[in-house]
Amino acid sequence: MPSTKDILGVIMGGGRGTRLYPLTKVRAKPAVPIAGKYRLIDIPLSNCINSDINRIAVLTQFNSVSLHRHITQTYNFDPFHRGWVQIWAAEQTFTNQTWYQGTADAVRQQLLEIRTTGAKYVLVLAGDHLYRMDYKAMAKHLWEKDADICIAVQPVSASQAPSLGILKRDSSGFLTDFVEKPSDPDVLKKVVSRDDPKLPYLGSMGIYFFKTEVLIELLENSTADDFGGEVIPNAIHTKNVIGFDFEDYWEDIGTIRSFYEANLNLTLQNPPFKIYNPLAPIYTHPRFLPGTIVKGARLEQVFLSDGSYIGQAEIIHSVVGVRSQIQDNAFLKDTVLMGADYYEKHRSQASDVPIGIGANSHVEGALIDKNVRIGANVVIKPFPRGTEEQFGNWSIRDGIVVIPKNTVIPDGTIIAPQV
Repeated sequence: MPSTKDILGVIMGGGRGTRLYPLTKVRAKPAVPIAGKYRLIDIPLSNCINSDINRIAVLTQFNSVSLHRHITQTYNFDPFHRGWVQIWAAEQTFTNQTWYQGTADAVRQQLLEIRTTGAKYVLVLAGDHLYRMDYKAMAKHLWEKDADICIAVQPVSASQAPSLGILKRDSSGFLTDFVEKPSDPDVLKKVVSRDDPKLPYLGSMGIYFFKTEVLIELLENSTADDFGGEVIPNAIHTKNVIGFDFEDYWEDIGTIRSFYEANLNLTLQNPPFKIYNPLAPIYTHPRFLPGTIVKGARLEQVFLSDGSYIGQAEIIHSVVGVRSQIQDNAFLKDTVLMGADYYEKHRSQASDVPIGIGANSHVEGALIDKNVRIGANVVIKPFPRGTEEQFGNWSIRDGIVVIPKNTVIPDGTIIAPQV
């Protein structure tokens, strides 16, 4: 049987990430910080390493500088290790004058590099999903079935089906049909694959495992730009395609709401996704920060990161990122505070407001990016769900107040629904 040494991991570095804007205003989507000290790209990279897949390429294009910096500073194997993590950036050549047009086109433009690795199998992953998976089990499933392609699938309900690609599976385990985001009841009846009335459908997770020769054939004989909407539906009718069942936690971090809730879920006593697992850790850039100082604060359901200072504040059901500075009498609830990239040695000349949360400020239902300066006596409260507004240097996304990176909120500012 083949081994994981025969596998090349290819991770999509993300496009414009418009649904996560303004978090993607200055960075690629996989570079968005999550869980206080990590970035989204750490999830698939860690899953690969924990699955003994040690040759990994990250395909990047848009707003990629911080993503490149994070990868190069973090994922360096020792000289006696044959593995590597490489960045395959979009580039114009004499034979190609366009940037990546989609997931399939991105891989197509890197077929020369893929051939050069000599890998017999290619695992294609998204860079913005939150989950923990052993890809060895998925690879073994393909090898045992001698299939051409394996797609990770997850049981989904009727309410979830219209937002996913739904796959039909026969009794032998092979996939026979694919429907992108079906909403027609007649169509939904035709793609039922499970006897469970609560979870009757199989949703694609956007994780694809190919025989390399099959991948090359599909891409070279097609101009399709996207795997999920074009390449995979066509391949199901021409190749042997199987599904790999995954019934653990998986979240597509596709919107501000899903990102916000995925972070806050980490504060629960028994979170649906556990960052810590001694057998399959999530890796990230080692910062060597000191422990957090807590000066008489009240903390309840707080996911607290390193290197922070918390005065006599009150924090409830919130994520506090690295190097966060929270002053006396501040109140945080249902808030994701990403922290800061650096410690402030001297006050910025552009503002009298220091980095962090100022004294006597009240913050609820907010998503606060890195290096944000929230002054004293500021009030921030959530808006009704579904509210979408843009107000100068801050915005509302699905009712969540989003403060972009490096923003200054002056003393006494009030951001709240009108009563």
